[in-house]
Amino acid sequence: MLAKFFKFSERQTSLRQETVGGITSFVTMAYIIFVNPQIMSAAGMDKGTVMMATCLAAAAGTLLMALYANAPFGLAPGMGINAFFAYTLCGTMGYTWEQGLGAVLLSGIIFIVVSVTGLRSRIIAEIPLHLKKAIGIGIGLFILYIGLKNASLLSFSANPGSFIPLGDSMRLDSSIIPTLDFATDSAKLALVGIFLNVGFLLRGTKGGLLLSIVLTSALGCYLQFFSGWQLGLHLPGAMPLGNLGDTFGKCLSGFVQLFDISNGVGTMLFSLLSVMITMTIADMFDTIGTVLATASRANLVDENGNIIDGERILLADATATVMGAFLGTSTVTTYVESSAGVAAGARTGFASVVTALLFAVSVVLAPFLGMVPSAATAPVLIIVGILMASDIGDIDWRNLEMAIPAYFTMTIMCFGYNIADGIAIGFIMYSFVKVVLGKWPEVTGLVRCLTAMFLLRFAFMLIY
Repeated sequence: MLAKFFKFSERQTSLRQETVGGITSFVTMAYIIFVNPQIMSAAGMDKGTVMMATCLAAAAGTLLMALYANAPFGLAPGMGINAFFAYTLCGTMGYTWEQGLGAVLLSGIIFIVVSVTGLRSRIIAEIPLHLKKAIGIGIGLFILYIGLKNASLLSFSANPGSFIPLGDSMRLDSSIIPTLDFATDSAKLALVGIFLNVGFLLRGTKGGLLLSIVLTSALGCYLQFFSGWQLGLHLPGAMPLGNLGDTFGKCLSGFVQLFDISNGVGTMLFSLLSVMITMTIADMFDTIGTVLATASRANLVDENGNIIDGERILLADATATVMGAFLGTSTVTTYVESSAGVAAGARTGFASVVTALLFAVSVVLAPFLGMVPSAATAPVLIIVGILMASDIGDIDWRNLEMAIPAYFTMTIMCFGYNIADGIAIGFIMYSFVKVVLGKWPEVTGLVRCLTAMFLLRFAFMLIY
């Protein structure tokens, strides 16, 4: 019954393979349980309550993805968009966190409408094939960069052992150039994890990614608690939880407050429009990029690069955002870390069921998750990044018409540390190249509209 519902034989997988894949996705995503409350607290929200909402939103969204779309993708409040919620929406722009949740609800409704009408699937279909390849490669490089950062293998000469993202004033100075650094205990442990992963990968060890996390974590616990290494681990203990009733449903009152015209209709509409363009584009194209890249690794794309059952996947993702708003957290999106689960063998929604169940009980598991160091999960991301970047040879780099948009997509996505921005720049450069070559008629109407939206988004970024 289970195998038939999730199409195990059709996708050439097994219960064990899916279980391992689901656990791997969860372990690589679990950091959001601790990071999201820290970020959202800047908006005035209680950390314990946000942690509860994060766990439940991730569980509900991932389970919906499993049962409705039968896809091996984990969902949780997105990184980046949660920072926009806390620091820009509720910080610079002065919205309350209730209004912020109302904005998340509104953006989720927009996502649902766009998904039901098939527009999101059409967007994926109309992305040129070389840009689709570049998106997958760029996300692979992005994941590799995250892995190196989380492994404490990147540092700067101005502050050894730490990662400092480049600021607005970039100058040619060795103090801001990232270099490999093996000095910290976390970096040394991560090196062990990297070699374990490479060995398991080359030997074709089933469940090798998860096994490497377990072995590296065990070694890390021994080194910290018996040898005095500094890995930031903590023994299981009580975790303070909040009252979900403090945030549940508050998005409705916040939604109403968004349309306050006391400062003028024009001011309200301009402010709301800027918020919606930023949140819609960020979530939509983060998801599209992640799903495109991860689906290709899971053999869920056809010969044209289009996602099989893509409409269901995108609708599940959109609905998860609405669910997250009601629970009391920022935009819920498909996680790029799902690629680790796919690399471990996940091919169906049963892997997502496993991930969802682990998120559901993560309120109890949270103290134990503190014993899994980032140095254990970071090597998995590094290996997955390498696997995802393996399609780089499929792009004709001698053809500048293809190479220029692809290059900007990949590099901006990685070094700009933002999937949506990479896709946006890729669309803009694609359209610009077509204009310069006199091939503007080849650009579809939808791609033209999206290019205009991306340009408008960057214009808003100059204002806020």
